[in-house]
Amino acid sequence: MEDRPLPPASPTVPLDRRAELSEFLRTRRARLRPSDVGLPDFGRHRRVPGLRREELAQLAGVSVAYYTRLEQGNGQNVSAEVLDSIARALRLTDAEHAHLTHLAKGKQHKKKASARPQQVRASLGQLLDSLESVPAYIVGRRSEILAWNRMAAAVFGDWGELPAAERNWARLTFLRPDYRELFVEWEQKAIDIVCQLRMDAGCYPDDPRLSALVGELSVKSEEFRRLWATHDVKEKSYGMKRMQHPLVGELFLNYESFRMAGDQDQALITYHAEPGSASAEALRLLASWGTDASRATPAP
Repeated sequence: MEDRPLPPASPTVPLDRRAELSEFLRTRRARLRPSDVGLPDFGRHRRVPGLRREELAQLAGVSVAYYTRLEQGNGQNVSAEVLDSIARALRLTDAEHAHLTHLAKGKQHKKKASARPQQVRASLGQLLDSLESVPAYIVGRRSEILAWNRMAAAVFGDWGELPAAERNWARLTFLRPDYRELFVEWEQKAIDIVCQLRMDAGCYPDDPRLSALVGELSVKSEEFRRLWATHDVKEKSYGMKRMQHPLVGELFLNYESFRMAGDQDQALITYHAEPGSASAEALRLLASWGTDASRATPAP
């Protein structure tokens, strides 16, 4: 299924990269206790949770003044070696390390890339259609759903009936009650979406559509505001989703995520059930019902 073009972006204040860098470092430092890194913990004598700046600087092998400037958002001239040391001191994951690097050493070409329309190659659309028994879709920047097959529509709803701007996992997850009912573990789905949006924000802080999306969700959803404030980032490449489908009931589906070699901002997501399971039989039924199944799944 092909995407209809999105309307022109309205003027939006871009995300502040310096503020993002500052808050990310502060929240990562706050989650570590001295005992986590082999330092003495004097308990009640500590006025704030987590490591002090001087403790983190000591662990990273930099001066307190240098680290303080970085945590204040001044990362323009920081070296990759220093970022590596700070990442190790903060016990960052690979995704968090990449996010820190993007925030501290963002490149101008990313701004141009964020302005390019997201297009799905014709061959990928053909691949989606060939997966007749596998729910699959392609997601791009800002959690936008770019293309999908018939089985994805049967499981998640016919996104073709939505305006292009509404075909977005963040909007569906936080603003649509029917998707809250579809995902049994809705909180985890919401966390995954926000973590990926944070990754996008690190890569594309000047993206007006991303800024508009974050602003909209911050106004309309208390849950989004709470999760956005954590500054957590991670990339999910596989896992399991438990859903409550309106036609076939409970579904346990494993998913796999594949980044596109020609466009790392796009990912192919596929779902499958364990062979011989009740969920596999449910998918078979949905496939046999075709478009009738998609009309019975979450609708506006």
